[in-house]
Amino acid sequence: MPREHYSDLLALMAVAKERSFTRAAARLGISQSMPSHTIRGLEARLGVRLLTRTTRSVSVKEAGERLLRVVAPRFKDIESELRHVTELSETPAGARRITATEHAIDMPLWPKLAEILSAYPKLKVELSSDYTLTDIVQGRYDFGVRLGDGLTRDSSPVRIAPDLQFAIVGAPSYFAARAMPASPQDLTNHECINFRLPTRGNLYAWELKKGQSELNVRVEGRLVFNGIYQIVNAALSGHGLAYVPEDLARPHLESGRLLPVMKSWWRTFPGYHLYYSNQRETSRAMRVLIKALRYGE
Repeated sequence: MPREHYSDLLALMAVAKERSFTRAAARLGISQSMPSHTIRGLEARLGVRLLTRTTRSVSVKEAGERLLRVVAPRFKDIESELRHVTELSETPAGARRITATEHAIDMPLWPKLAEILSAYPKLKVELSSDYTLTDIVQGRYDFGVRLGDGLTRDSSPVRIAPDLQFAIVGAPSYFAARAMPASPQDLTNHECINFRLPTRGNLYAWELKKGQSELNVRVEGRLVFNGIYQIVNAALSGHGLAYVPEDLARPHLESGRLLPVMKSWWRTFPGYHLYYSNQRETSRAMRVLIKALRYGE
């Protein structure tokens, strides 16, 4: 195939991944009509249909699947080699992708990343907010960030933050007509704001600890969120008790907008860790990020 037709294959790969010409165009940074036009030309030259098109969706036909099985890995290899060549430079460069929760991005990551980006103008960083236990290899991420007790054995972890305490809090308006709970059992009589775990889809059980006693308490309430910041906002509005990182609640506790609840049961977890696959070679850009983000550096 002539070299000018390589872009046709890139368009096919994008459409196959996105299952949409519109989303593929956005991914490639081209006009919405271009992917469809490009792939029709490719099909005409090959003499075979590669895609099935309907008014609502796009799917890959058998011939397209066969072509992608051969072509897609080749393009990935080319991208990988180009990235490795870029990394031979003494100056850290290229794009690095990190998956982390929104709280991890705001607290330990961004303050240090802001300094790194100022120091290394050729370095690019993509931050993806995600609460799932993402497979960083399959997701093509360079790093993930999770609490220390949630790491897998096949990763190389680097601590980037101190231990993290979770706090139970509620707004003064919430307690206007309610007594403050004194024990985990009392939580059953309160409106508690739940967090939906994205990995399994069930509600997160509040992990409490007092001395040697450890409890996982399943709470009830009318509100469920899949983001920690929304839970804090709901608590501030007086809609129930929340179980959130203490550093996130601290400004509101200091101002009196939130009150501490059952403080003796607040639990501390191993702090955030940056992790990466121990099966891949670390680039200079990765080493720069690791050193700059390491806790205590």
